[in-house]
Amino acid sequence: MTIPVWVQTLDPLSRFGLVHALENSPEVSLTSEPGADVVALVAVDAVDAVAVQVLRGAADRGCRRIVVIGSSIDDEGLMTAMELGVSGVLRRTEATVDRIVHLVQAAAAGDGSLPTQLLSRLLGQTRQVSRLPHAGLSDRETQVLRLVADGKDTQEIARELSYSERTVKNVLHAVTTRLQLRNRSHAVAYALRQGLI
Repeated sequence: MTIPVWVQTLDPLSRFGLVHALENSPEVSLTSEPGADVVALVAVDAVDAVAVQVLRGAADRGCRRIVVIGSSIDDEGLMTAMELGVSGVLRRTEATVDRIVHLVQAAAAGDGSLPTQLLSRLLGQTRQVSRLPHAGLSDRETQVLRLVADGKDTQEIARELSYSERTVKNVLHAVTTRLQLRNRSHAVAYALRQGLI
């Protein structure tokens, strides 16, 4: 089954490059309309005010799975992207067809993906914050979110906590639904910002 992908860029050359790179990939099918089952692939220079408008526009048009390819992503831009529900980020210098397809597949599966350095910076922003569990999260939810923040996928989390993969997915679904978040990356960003993990 192919994953529908809607490409959105701030300039025509970037759009041409992404479309050209992905049009021969059997894992994805390019679409001209965003939607709930579509992965929005957004290429920007930086997560600035213009990029935030594009990301909000994708979310407003029904996209629940958004991935970003960016040239420069600072800490504030990274947090903003996570708050807007971005589930994956890739640096433009690392954007090969294989990596883009992997990022799209992860987003379609409900997983998040951040480069290790960006994840470290995101986690570094919370070192001063208390690590006590928040009354709004159970111990199980806190454990799962911490492992997601460490970059682990569903299978790794299940193995580490001795849960089934379905249990991990149910925990993440419960957190995102209860807190009205878009996906697991948004949940991690929210939990980090609120000092929940």
